Amino acid sequence: MSLEIIAFVASILFGIVLYWRESKSNKVYKFFNKLFYSKDLQMDANSKKGFLYQQSFLMRLVYIAVLFLVGILITRFLIPIDLMTISLFASSMFGTLLGTYLANFVFKSSEVIDEKGDSLLDAVKDTVEKGKEFIQDLETKESTKDVEIEQEIKAKPKVEKQSARDRLKDKGLM
Repeated sequence: MSLEIIAFVASILFGIVLYWRESKSNKVYKFFNKLFYSKDLQMDANSKKGFLYQQSFLMRLVYIAVLFLVGILITRFLIPIDLMTISLFASSMFGTLLGTYLANFVFKSSEVIDEKGDSLLDAVKDTVEKGKEFIQDLETKESTKDVEIEQEIKAKPKVEKQSARDRLKDKGLM
């Protein structure tokens, strides 16, 4: 189980590195695109799309599975020991896929922060100020309520109630 956890964490990092490298340059994807497609069907020269970068979930899953299957075949020929089990294969695939989406999230959030950094800072400052005002309002309301309750308790004299026997005697029923 510990080997699978180590492989899972390593594959998350591997997915992040793959996504980052492909966001910088997609030469391998362009090479295979030129190799497999005719001139009319090839992708544009300025397209950033890659195996993992700007790709849908299903295609990412297929490319990652093919990558790991090729890796398993190579290790089987080089080392004839059964190194890769099904659970290790699945955790590595899932970790790599998770790593690509984690890298995508970091890239998108950094773009949003770069674009709207000043407005986000102002919004956070406004929220903090509103929170301080709200807490001050709550403190003053609670303190006035406590004072009012104490005054009501002091203002009401305790009236001694008659017992049920005395009330019945007053009505003449007993």
